[in-house]
Amino acid sequence: MAEPVSPLLPPLAARRPAVLEAHGDRRIDPYFWLRQRANPEVIAYLDDENAYADSVMAGTRPLQERIYREITSRIKQSDTSAPSFFKGYWHYTRTVEGLNYEIHCRRRGSMDAPEEVELDGNALADGHEYFELGYVERSPDENMLAYAIDFSGKELHELRFRDLGSGEDLDDVIESVYYGGAWSADSKSFFYVRPDSAMRPYQVWRHVLGTPEEDDALVLQEDDERFELNVELTKSEKFVILSSTSQMTSECRYLRADKPHAEPVVIEPRRPGVEYSVDHQGDRFVILTNDGARNFRLVGAPFDTPGKDSWTEIVPERHGVRLNATDVHVNHVVLGQRSDGLQRLEVLDCRTGQLHVVEQPDQAYTAFAGSSPDYDTAVMRFFYTSLTAPWTALDYNMDTRERTVVKVQPVGGDYNRDDYVTDRVWATSHDGVKVPMSIVHRRGVPRDGSNPALLYGYGAYEMPSDPMFDAARLSLLDRGFVYAIAHVRGGGEMGREWYEDGKFLNKANTFRDFLACARELIAQGYTSPEHLAIRGRSAGGLLIGAVMNEAPELFACAVAQVPFVDALTTMLDSSLPLTVNEYEEWGDPNDVEFYEYMKT
Repeated sequence: MAEPVSPLLPPLAARRPAVLEAHGDRRIDPYFWLRQRANPEVIAYLDDENAYADSVMAGTRPLQERIYREITSRIKQSDTSAPSFFKGYWHYTRTVEGLNYEIHCRRRGSMDAPEEVELDGNALADGHEYFELGYVERSPDENMLAYAIDFSGKELHELRFRDLGSGEDLDDVIESVYYGGAWSADSKSFFYVRPDSAMRPYQVWRHVLGTPEEDDALVLQEDDERFELNVELTKSEKFVILSSTSQMTSECRYLRADKPHAEPVVIEPRRPGVEYSVDHQGDRFVILTNDGARNFRLVGAPFDTPGKDSWTEIVPERHGVRLNATDVHVNHVVLGQRSDGLQRLEVLDCRTGQLHVVEQPDQAYTAFAGSSPDYDTAVMRFFYTSLTAPWTALDYNMDTRERTVVKVQPVGGDYNRDDYVTDRVWATSHDGVKVPMSIVHRRGVPRDGSNPALLYGYGAYEMPSDPMFDAARLSLLDRGFVYAIAHVRGGGEMGREWYEDGKFLNKANTFRDFLACARELIAQGYTSPEHLAIRGRSAGGLLIGAVMNEAPELFACAVAQVPFVDALTTMLDSSLPLTVNEYEEWGDPNDVEFYEYMKT
């Protein structure tokens, strides 16, 4: 049982040594018992910790309330998203002040036409303690809406179907559905995903509208615990793609959307370490793959023989350019690519083979293709942001290269981006590798080490920590803070090699890169150890724990949110959800080499 809470000292969890053995090695974990989430003593200890935190933070409550008011004052409560035109309708979502959830709407032909409410999240949430809208998929004929809702917080959704003509739901209701869905071409069948008991999406089912759930057909089941299933419709609406993916390997199948009862066809059988994703254009599949290309390349494949032997190269691998996404249109392919640590967009004109970068105004920014539902168009929608530029939706004509601003994120409180400065700084890590940092602060902040600073890091799963605008962050910057993002190895900022150099037996590079960034911030006068706070979440929490152990003298404060801080014990427990799936990120400690490395 936790000891009594003191107003000065934190509560202390009881030490109950547990002996853990693997590979002939014995480890003693005095806090192993805290894994028992239903244990009343564990719950009591957590309650004591929360009470202690509340008592310590009590003196800051007026400041917390003031910052909360500042943040909410910058948010436009009643707002409308950038509308997208598709199949004769303008589609958009809107929010209403005082209500918690989005309202999905459309207007026929013109934004001046009467509004049709397709789905009101507030009405759906009424009477429920929890509500989350998992996904919304409109049928190809625009008459039906498939939507998945979660009332428990467990990501087990209830799949419903709404007749957009009458506004009423059908009697068809399917329970325990995961994310991911796709319509057949005739708008009469819908493909959906189910998870197993560990919440791994492992089955794709087909439902025919108007039939009972027990008549639904199992289309595909993934039995390898390292893999997860997803289903989606190509932008052309010609093919349904079923993707089975692990951390490092892919296998995709297709079936024609106008033949929903057909057997899915494998495009390229899974091979360890080979990843690929599939879309459709004209008379070919368009495939993004790392087969023979560490930073990925774009290839085409015919429908009848879509395997590797039939692949023809469209865009080759390029040094320093990591291709990571595609947005396929009838005559163009928009490529999401990462180079020099930035997320950029390129456009390939498939008629001429010409490739051009979509230029942006800032030196450090993030740009990615967005809600462009129309396949048969030369105009693509993309989103742009930076540490000082609010989120902006733009339409870009891929032939003329003209751009039109559709919507800029409104920011209250007289925000002026010219009051803030962004810097791009490179730190030298322990092995000589240059590690980029994105930095933002208010103009005029001195470089004498006196500034409070917050350094953020993640560094896992090839997930980048891109420079993006956050209105809430202004409350820090306006109080003199310097905010910095350490783009450490293990993330995806600098290509596939950057990721691989921060995982498995190279994981320590993630931690040392972060320490190098902290030291560089201090050396350049942005802050000092007594003013430097650090933050990370989940896998980033592991990073925070590691650097605090290695160099606590560098930091005044550390925030580790839902931290993954006991990687070895967790990865040795295959009974935990998705542990086997994580072997391809952290390594399998049942292998003694990984075991010994994780222990360090």
